[in-house]
Amino acid sequence: MKKPIIGISGSRVLNNVGIFRSYVNENYVNAVLNSGGIPFIIPFSTNDGIITEQIAQVDGLILSGGHDVDPRNYGEESQQKIGDIWPDRDHFDMQLLAEAEKNHLPVLGICRGAQLINVAHGGSLYQDLSYREVETLKHMQGHTPDLPTQTIDIKKDSALAKVFNPTPTASINSFHHQLIKRVGDGLTAVAWAKDGVVEAFENRDGSVIGVQWHPENLFAKDKTMNNLFVNLIKQTWKEGAVND
Repeated sequence: MKKPIIGISGSRVLNNVGIFRSYVNENYVNAVLNSGGIPFIIPFSTNDGIITEQIAQVDGLILSGGHDVDPRNYGEESQQKIGDIWPDRDHFDMQLLAEAEKNHLPVLGICRGAQLINVAHGGSLYQDLSYREVETLKHMQGHTPDLPTQTIDIKKDSALAKVFNPTPTASINSFHHQLIKRVGDGLTAVAWAKDGVVEAFENRDGSVIGVQWHPENLFAKDKTMNNLFVNLIKQTWKEGAVND
């Protein structure tokens, strides 16, 4: 049996000579390698046919971090404190997600990736943590990516709880200024920060998990974070996505 191919949604950056480069942060790649998968960066595209073919080449999907999700995707206009948006990438990631779900591939959404999944399922976001009506902790630590700065509580008997078993709590890093407001259709909140902010959700069978922290920056020091990637890879075998 071959190792499963895990697609990682790519972004792009403009270098100092005016040329775009396709990329993801290397920790995503290393997390997949460390967990027994073969990482493939999926380059950004605006062509739906190309996106369909891209997903056809992989056995599982990681939706990576990046820009804020365009609030028009959940029926709002941009507020003062929203960050940079990239509507074409929203479309790209949503198409990747739709194709992955259609093909019954396991999906892990990380930070923006989780927020994108939530919005694609009809959920919404706080465009900035300051717009949340109750006291809110600091969720953008802004330094030392491999340093956990928050504690989350995990819902008992959830798919995420089984991934983190037997730990009912976890220490996480935090690099998001947007927050999940309304959880999307078919998704269930399964982890919360101490201020009640939703930090993780999953679908009914646990094949789609979204986390608002960055486990790819923690996996080398924390086995439980590595379990998120191991679980994604195990599900590719469960779904029969990997063939001889």
